[in-house]
Amino acid sequence: MSDGIRLAVTTLTVMPLRAGRVDRSTAAVAMAVAPVVGAALGLVLAGLHLGLRAAGSPDLVAAGITVAAGALLTRGLHLDGLADTVDALGSYRSGAAALEIMKKPDIGPFGVVALAVTVLIQAGALTAAGPWAIVTAWAAGRLAITVACRRGVPPARPDGLGAMVASTVPLWAVAAGAASVVALGLAAVPDRPWQGPAAVVISLFAVVLLLRHAVRRFGGITGDVLGASVELAVTLTLVTVTLA
Repeated sequence: MSDGIRLAVTTLTVMPLRAGRVDRSTAAVAMAVAPVVGAALGLVLAGLHLGLRAAGSPDLVAAGITVAAGALLTRGLHLDGLADTVDALGSYRSGAAALEIMKKPDIGPFGVVALAVTVLIQAGALTAAGPWAIVTAWAAGRLAITVACRRGVPPARPDGLGAMVASTVPLWAVAAGAASVVALGLAAVPDRPWQGPAAVVISLFAVVLLLRHAVRRFGGITGDVLGASVELAVTLTLVTVTLA
């Protein structure tokens, strides 16, 4: 358990911890507790956002800095995964040809647009998001990892991050994580407590659709697909909780 928690923290954040055992059993723990790590990241970012607003920062500036801090705290890995996944999907290629595009170090036009639109939407939504909405969105983003790594979802490659974590999380752990994040969402919009849980459910539905498409096009999931799932869930949750 402790090795799995350390693996979750070191994989999903920049926090340096002493490495423990790394195998599929620890990966199962790490991917199952990913929403907890996401909630912790959300608390840090919500505190930063509140602090900037209290210091008199304009709404959009505070939102932009918060999005940038979120990328820094995760080494930008999820955004990179989003760009690579969208480039591969936009190529209309399948199987090994699509996976080869994802491995390239450069970013194509589809990826650039995806990054720009995602960051813009997240920053815009944060101008109207409260602290618990931020926590909920970042927890939902990492819940997407738990869902992507549930048993029955294959890896696209025989090696790499996707191969180590794919199909490791039992369905009961997925259900427990989803229930916890949905419950957390009750505080996201204080005057409309249903809106936060609805946002989490909508984001998870979109993630499941993305995963089905990835399995059909790539043969399974990769680390890049996990990153794309995170950014998709965060963005949709933020958009939904800020709807008037």
